[in-house]
Amino acid sequence: MGSIKQDIKESALGFTEAAQERWRDFVQFLKETWPILALLFVLLAGIWLYADPPPPRQVLMATGTEGGSYELMAKKYVDFFEKKGIKLELVKTKGAQENLKRLADRKDPLQAAFVQAGTFNPDGIGGIDSLGAVDYEPIWFFYRGPEIKAGNFREANGQMKYFLKGKVSVGAVGSGTHSQAMRLIQASGLQKEAHFLYLPNHEAVNALKKGEIDGAFLVDGYQSENVQALLSDPQIHLAGFERAEAYTHLLPYLHILKVPIGGFSLPRNNPDADIQLISTTTNLLIDDRMHPALQFLFLEAAHQINGKANFFARRGEFPFFGDSHFPESSVAVHYEKNGSPWLMTFFPFWLAELINRLVFVFLPFCAIAYPALISLPGYRDKRMRRKINSLYGILKGYEQEMIEGFSSGSGDEYLKKLDLLEYEALQLKVPKSMAGDYYTLRTSIDYVRNCLNRDTRPYQLQDASVDI
Repeated sequence: MGSIKQDIKESALGFTEAAQERWRDFVQFLKETWPILALLFVLLAGIWLYADPPPPRQVLMATGTEGGSYELMAKKYVDFFEKKGIKLELVKTKGAQENLKRLADRKDPLQAAFVQAGTFNPDGIGGIDSLGAVDYEPIWFFYRGPEIKAGNFREANGQMKYFLKGKVSVGAVGSGTHSQAMRLIQASGLQKEAHFLYLPNHEAVNALKKGEIDGAFLVDGYQSENVQALLSDPQIHLAGFERAEAYTHLLPYLHILKVPIGGFSLPRNNPDADIQLISTTTNLLIDDRMHPALQFLFLEAAHQINGKANFFARRGEFPFFGDSHFPESSVAVHYEKNGSPWLMTFFPFWLAELINRLVFVFLPFCAIAYPALISLPGYRDKRMRRKINSLYGILKGYEQEMIEGFSSGSGDEYLKKLDLLEYEALQLKVPKSMAGDYYTLRTSIDYVRNCLNRDTRPYQLQDASVDI
């Protein structure tokens, strides 16, 4: 039993002594190599200065007008970002024109917005990238009064001409609804024949339900409050686009969406026949300076939120790319080919981003630091060897002085010099690899001292007479 206690005590003592020795070696290492370590620290700081900063914890995103599908969709993005530790703040705007203007403004903090494809010609608008299309936005034309059959429309030389004498809202100027409605009207050759009202979508919906206007264009998602309010009103009718294919040829960014009989409401049998709608797409546009990690987060949100099947889209159809006429972000190109970074698949967003930054910073740092760290032991040995050689040089100088001009009265003076030299040698903190050189120096000093302490004084020249 006693031997076990003794073994434990000896093991603990050995561990303590080893730890203390390691600590002394480390402190001595810092003292001797601090110039190189300081240089490495400066290099690391330089790499950090040129590296991307961490992503901001707050992002501003434009949602457009009140009550639209953008607002509903953006709230889902808010929940997604909140789970990732990022605050997504929604900003209401007047529409696509304001969104694009603010995104292109390098001083505006707005960083993301939903904008309809084909709303504006992107030529001359710089600083904006696309993260792809995330949803369909049908172009709806609702009207009041007796339901008009397709044959009546054909006789009137097109659906929109049937309402030229009525009050029709084409959306607020600067909104996506206004832009898309006017393009359709111009393509039909009717822009000079009508006088339209320019009401925001939610005002147009209220006016149509109250009978204050006869018809209204809306460009919005199927789930939006505005669209659902009109689809559920039996006094309001929806016009289909029989010439949808012609419109898509004239305006290639448009898509054809088909609605089967009863697709909106089986009890009301709404619509009462198969109809075709034409649709633009919702595009996720960003300030091209947005942090890449946030771009991947937006794309992942689009995949999870917009990638689900809905009334018009198949599962996995969104996001898709190449439909916005704005340049695709390099991050979107990477995502299209490879998906999300594998780190985001296995780790939380903040940890994946941190690991990515550490890899980005420390790989070049290690490429610079590795050769320097390898050279540290040699640098340390050379530095210590110079100190030992310096003391050897002093010792050799003392010995030379004693040989050339030694007097009996100077012996004590040289002994004091040797004691001081030995004290300096004792202050050296040498690595184990140089212990032999260190003790050889100590032995050499002791040898010179022993020579001075001899009675025969070997450093004193003796006068001798020789009888021949």
